[in-house]
Amino acid sequence: MLETALYIPVKRFLENLDFEVKGEIGGCDLLALSADAPPIVVVCELKLQFNLELILQGVDRAAAADEVWLAARMSPRGKGREGDKRFRNLCRRLGFGLLGIFDDERVEVLLSPDAPAPRRDPKRRSRLVSEHRRRQGDPVAGGGSRAPIMTAYRQDALKCALALAEGARRPRDLAPTVSRAANILLDNVYGWFVRVERGVYDLTDAGREALQRWPQAPVSGD
Repeated sequence: MLETALYIPVKRFLENLDFEVKGEIGGCDLLALSADAPPIVVVCELKLQFNLELILQGVDRAAAADEVWLAARMSPRGKGREGDKRFRNLCRRLGFGLLGIFDDERVEVLLSPDAPAPRRDPKRRSRLVSEHRRRQGDPVAGGGSRAPIMTAYRQDALKCALALAEGARRPRDLAPTVSRAANILLDNVYGWFVRVERGVYDLTDAGREALQRWPQAPVSGD
C-alpha cells in the first residue's frame, strides 16, 4: 500500500468537517482550509505507520498551520506507535492531532489537536528529586540499560553490607551511617542479608560478592 491510499479517507474525514481539501500543496501531503475569513489552515501528513519521521514532518509544517494532523494506518492488533502512551503524550505536547486509518477506510480520531498537555506527575517528580539528592556522586554513566544501576538505595545497602562484613549487627548499630538501615535489612531486596537471630543480621554470600563487585571505602558514622 502507498501513502496515497490514505489520502481519500482523510480527505473525506476533513470534508465532513466542512474543510476544502487539496493534496500536495507546498510540500504538505494534505492542506485543508475552512470557509472562514481568514481561513483555518489545517495540514495533515500521511505515513503508512506512526513513527518519528511523521512527527518531524508535523513539526516542520506547524509554523504555517493552525492545526496539524498526523495520519497513518492502524497497525494489526494495535501494536504500533498509536498504542504507545509516550508517542501520544509527545503529540499532545506538540499540539498535534492523530488520525488512525483502518483497512476499510474508516478514520478514527486518536488524539485531538486541542487535547490538553499531560499533567505533571508530582509524585514522580518528587521521587526523581529525592533519588538525585540521595545518590552520592555520579556513579552511573547515562545511556546504559543492562548493568544494575547504582541507585542511592543500592549505595546505602552496600554501606550496610560493608558494616556487616565485620560481623553480625543490629540495625541500630548501622543507623548512624545509614538512617534507613532497619528497612534495608528487613526488606533484603538484593538477598544480601540474613537474620541470624531476633534483631540481628549478618551478610550472605551474595552480599560478600556484591562488596567484591562494588568495593566500598570505610564510611565514618560521624
